[in-house]
This record gives sequence, structure tokens and C-alpha cells, in this order.
Amino acid sequence: MTTTPPTRIETDSFGPRAVPADALYGAQTSRSLENFHLSGTPLPIEIVHGMAWLKLACARANAKLGLLPADKEKAIVAACRAVLSGAHDREFPVDLYQAGSGTSSHMNLNEVVANLANEAL
Repeated sequence: MTTTPPTRIETDSFGPRAVPADALYGAQTSRSLENFHLSGTPLPIEIVHGMAWLKLACARANAKLGLLPADKEKAIVAACRAVLSGAHDREFPVDLYQAGSGTSSHMNLNEVVANLANEAL
């Protein structure tokens, strides 16, 4: 007898979606895994880490411009650093071939960073 792993319900612009309960990613990544399972090879983690550096820099820039409150900057920077440490590499399962635009990989990273940052807030 097999058991179904526990899930949580996340909602995006397409509606509710079951996501593994222990995943840091959300509905968009879950949909991407279903819609773009092309090669079975995830995006190289070095690319994910590069995007995390960019998101970290954007958080700092927006805070410096007064567009992002200091507590949110701190939480986002810490979340990006956690991603960069490699501690959450398993949270980036999006297929290397994801329809070409990069939306799936960016949403995957956004969801992970947001969930990590929310834990800190």
C-alpha cells in the first residue's frame, strides 16, 4: 500500500493547487513541473544561484531608494543568502527546458525566497 505525501493548498492566478507540504516552492512551480516535464533535468543550480544574487541586489537597491522597508530587505537578503548557501537546492526542480522564457525558473525562485523571507518576518 502506498501513501500519498501530505500536501498544502496554494492559490495562484489559475486557482488552487496542491503542493507538497514540506516544499518551499508554491503553486506556480508545481504547475511548471506538470506542464514542462520535458527532459527530467533541472535547471543548473548555478543559474538559480546567479538569479538569487540578482534578487538580493534588487532588494538592497529598492531599500536604498526607500521603496522597500528595512525589515523586508533584511528578510529577502537573508532568504537569498540561504539559497546561495546551497541549503535549499532541492527546492529548484523546474525542468531545464521550460518553454524558453524563464518564467518558471523565476517564479520557482520567487516562491522559495518569499516563503523563506516570510518565515523571518
